[in-house]
Amino acid sequence: MSEVKLTNTPYDDVFRTLLNDCSSLIIPVINEVFHERYSGKEKVVFSANEHFLNRQGGNEDERITDSNFKIVGTKIKKYHLECQSTIDNSILVRMFEYGTQIALDEGEIKENVLTVTFPHSAVLYLRCNESTPDKMKIKMVTPGGEVAYDIPLMKSQQYTIDEIFEKRLLFLIPFYIFSHEKRFEEYEKDGTKLKLLQGEYELIKSRLEELMDQGEISEYMKCTINDMSNKVLEHIAVKYDSVKKGVQSVMGGKILEYEAKTIRNEGMEEGMEKGINALVSTLKDMNVPIQTILEKVQEKFNLSLETAKKYI
Repeated sequence: MSEVKLTNTPYDDVFRTLLNDCSSLIIPVINEVFHERYSGKEKVVFSANEHFLNRQGGNEDERITDSNFKIVGTKIKKYHLECQSTIDNSILVRMFEYGTQIALDEGEIKENVLTVTFPHSAVLYLRCNESTPDKMKIKMVTPGGEVAYDIPLMKSQQYTIDEIFEKRLLFLIPFYIFSHEKRFEEYEKDGTKLKLLQGEYELIKSRLEELMDQGEISEYMKCTINDMSNKVLEHIAVKYDSVKKGVQSVMGGKILEYEAKTIRNEGMEEGMEKGINALVSTLKDMNVPIQTILEKVQEKFNLSLETAKKYI
């Protein structure tokens, strides 16, 4: 089998940012894909995303999964999701490689028996066509018998705005623009059609604000969803200025990213301590989880975990 070449995309980055900064949003996605019944209040616990795969000649290849986590509630289950922007037959090979490594990372040897638990795996497809299946299958033929398991595919383009909000699949909102991708040229040339697209985003924005007012999501989550929607738009509509500007005029600019950068820059000018306190205060006001605040303080100011904790 030929070696699989990987290319990271901005959409992978958006996927990981949403998962790390707004981890509770992934739970309704898990419910939808795997037919689970999580309440949404369970804890999402992340595992390492970096894995090293042994190759011939003793070389190691580093692979980074899009997500590797457990949901802890009345039971504990491992999950592995990949975000795929294009149809790629090599995804099955990667899913097997990732799944095997995730299983080995937490493998257990007792009385000469190695037990490995594979995660529940799925792929989020941002683009699909009529031939895109609903699931893939991995089959292993071993000396002890045959083992097979399904990998379901979630196709974001198939979800309407109503379905996204009814099922609380807010994680999909930044990728909603993919459902309009084939009509970008029409929108670019026809202002009336572009206004219809803007109308859909007005609806998305107002419904997000309703959820925030009802306390279902925080202002931080709303800002992150808006920010990530703009980040996807920047890349998918790079050749269509009217589409890009039209949607951005509704969703707003890159509020979250620039706000954090502004706070960081002010901290550099006026003193790191003041900057850190300003960042912590802002994030607390936005009801950001403490763990996320710690991570952002560490990242923005290059602090150890112990030092960051002093400011919380």
